[in-house]
Amino acid sequence: MNYQESLDFLYHALPMFQRVGAPAFKKDLSNTLQLCERLGNPQNKFKSIHIAGTNGKGSSAHALAAVLQEAGYKTGLYTSPHLKSFRERIKVNGMEIPESQVIAFVEDHQFYLSALKPSFFEMTVALAFDYFSKKKVDVAVIETGMGGRFDSTNVILPILSLITNIGMDHMQFLGNTLDKIAFEKAGIIKAGIPVIIGETHPLTAPVFKKKAEENHSPICFADQSVKVTFDGLEQIADQDFKATYQVQPAFGKLRTITLDLLGKYQMKNLPGILKSLERLQEMGMDIRDEHIAEGLSKIKVNTGLKGRWQILGKKPLTICDTGHNTDGFKSILTQLNELNPENLFLVLGMVEDKDHDQILALLPKDAVYIFCQADQPRSLPAEKLMEKAKSHGLRGTSIPDVNQALAFAREKAGSSDLIFIGGSTFVVAELNEL
Repeated sequence: MNYQESLDFLYHALPMFQRVGAPAFKKDLSNTLQLCERLGNPQNKFKSIHIAGTNGKGSSAHALAAVLQEAGYKTGLYTSPHLKSFRERIKVNGMEIPESQVIAFVEDHQFYLSALKPSFFEMTVALAFDYFSKKKVDVAVIETGMGGRFDSTNVILPILSLITNIGMDHMQFLGNTLDKIAFEKAGIIKAGIPVIIGETHPLTAPVFKKKAEENHSPICFADQSVKVTFDGLEQIADQDFKATYQVQPAFGKLRTITLDLLGKYQMKNLPGILKSLERLQEMGMDIRDEHIAEGLSKIKVNTGLKGRWQILGKKPLTICDTGHNTDGFKSILTQLNELNPENLFLVLGMVEDKDHDQILALLPKDAVYIFCQADQPRSLPAEKLMEKAKSHGLRGTSIPDVNQALAFAREKAGSSDLIFIGGSTFVVAELNEL
């Protein structure tokens, strides 16, 4: 079996939420537990940090991993979905899992997997835990997929849990109110294990407090003790920028923190990241100010993270971002407006199972729209998205192919204009320039 055949088995033999949506969602951990049992329960052989949340969990996971690497810890990182390569999901010290390890896993367990019929996500989680165990990582940062309580990653007993925030996303699976969604995310809170909550909200805070009390878990609402303000972006090379934040009170000796992630929305993630690092320090991990400063300034370098407010070009300034729900778009639009372009071009695509109307209602009516779609089954057809957009007073053209849509925008845009590509992780993933 070669690598492509192994991928075909993972992708096509069994359901994959990334491609088919609802049919792949299961409220059951039994398959993951059985898989881990077969593998010798690798999830128990390394320390782990578990991260859930509606927005920011991917950025937070990569940030923590980058700092842990700087501190000298052999660090596993499990995230989803991937953008370009399946192997992005599973990394050790920023290096993707080798093709040979994916092949070996499928070859060794193919018949068992065919009989058990786990989902794509269940298999991938088991593969990650098995790989981290074999590589003898010191600690692994594990990002949940969609929820928490029934997420396949929720078979670990972490040393720390982090819940970034709660917003309206995946309501058909997690519930249609913030407190119901919070209840699902709170499922990662384990007995006696500290939990950091990144953002305080009156509807969700009681849910987290109740779960923490039931589990005798120390709980900290990060934004109540750490205040972060955005200073702005500074260009440091031709297409390299850094984002600077002020932290109050100072974190150790750090009053100013620099990130190579340029989205202003990282301001919401930083309190949870910093309080998580503080808690790890209290547990005895050797994480110093210099590790934090260096790690946060090299998140992309250390972990290979892509697609978060990523600058693809200048004149016209061209930016992509994977934000894809209402809260994510609010943050993106705020920063786009602050850039004050002469004209704004939005290359936009979405998936079928999102609340399109809520997002479309937020978008500026004076922007130029090029509607597109990713090449996968869950995509909302570009023509259909354009029709929905018209009902919100948004006008544009339909060019289904993402890269052709971007090329069209560049033809029309002037050097002082701004092009933004987003609306779906899958749209950003298909950009050739990523």
